[in-house]
Parts: sequence; structure tokens; C-alpha cells
Amino acid sequence: MAIVLLATHNPGKVREIQALVDELPPSIAGLIELVLPQRLDIQVEVQENGQTYQENAALKALAFCRASRLVTLADDSGLEVDALDSAPGLHSARYSLLLAASDADRRTLLLNNLQGFPRPWLARFRCVVVLAAPWSEPPKLEFYEGICPGEIIPGERGENGFGYDPIFLLAELGKTMAELSTAEKNQLSHRARAIKAALPGLVRMVGR
Repeated sequence: MAIVLLATHNPGKVREIQALVDELPPSIAGLIELVLPQRLDIQVEVQENGQTYQENAALKALAFCRASRLVTLADDSGLEVDALDSAPGLHSARYSLLLAASDADRRTLLLNNLQGFPRPWLARFRCVVVLAAPWSEPPKLEFYEGICPGEIIPGERGENGFGYDPIFLLAELGKTMAELSTAEKNQLSHRARAIKAALPGLVRMVGR
């Protein structure tokens, strides 16, 4: 069994990634065990001070790979809204001046900032996934990207997502990201697309 460390504490991400790994042929999926840092008692603080998604994901992948000496998967993602010059972008998870701001707080701020701009409020989710291999120093890194286009709507819909999912509409489906089933999200989301692109590299690394 090959252990792959996920450089995250976000349970929503873990569920999405596990579901995608489970889509691999059983002979391969059964050889990969995804684990979180807390299970291995790994405590690493990473300052996400990069200027791009790639830099932030690489910072996390390198730190956790070095701490664990395991193949490590990290990601960084954000919501880019055209009317706001691609904001909140890199700051999507910290898009509020409130201490301990919730996802709902960030959604409210985004919608407030969009008032006065004509609709549709075109947007996209972007995700960069980084795989880090522990057998060299510095660890070898591989980068993959996924993009999901859509638009922001003024009212929340759906219960299945997190973050900005309830106000992110996929126009071709007429559903928000939070209204999608797990199976639908694993075909369409930015993270799903990035992870799917990364899976051949992950299989190659754990089979080394």
C-alpha cells in the first residue's frame, strides 16, 4: 500500500480527492491510501505568501513532503470574478477583514462588492495541484491545472458544497456548484479537473 499525504486539513477537499482516486481501476486505487497530516502527527505551518496559485501549492507540497518523506499532493485554488479584476483570486479563502470569517461572510462580502456591476457576473474557479516526490532534494514537483467557468448569482442555492459553491452557477446545467451531486462535481469542478490531470503522475510516483 502506497501512502500519499494530502497537504490539507479541509475535509471537503479530502472527500473530493478520495472519490476521484476511487474511480481508478481497483487494482490501482486499492494500492493508494490517502492520509492527512494529523494522522501522522505532522504539524507544519506554511506561510502561503506566493504570488501565484503555483507558488502557494508548491510551498505546501514541499513543506509536507520534507516533513513526511512521502509522496505529497497539495493544491491551491481560487475564485476569479471578471467584474472584480479576477478578485478574490489568491485571497479567496481570506477574502474578509473579519477575524475567523466564515464562508458565509466571504460570500456576503463578494456579493456586496458586485453590487452596481451589470450581470451576468462571469467568473471561474481555478485550481493548481502539485505533486511532490520525496526521493530527491529538493523534491521533484509536477504541476497540473483545472478551470471551471461559470457565473456568480445573487442568491445562494444548494447544500452540497462549501466556500463559494452556493453562489457559483454552471450556466449550462442551471445548477450551482452546491446543487451538484458528488458524482457531478467530480466531473466538472476545477479541483476534479486538476486532480484527474494529476492522477497519471500520482500513479507513476507511487509505483516507483
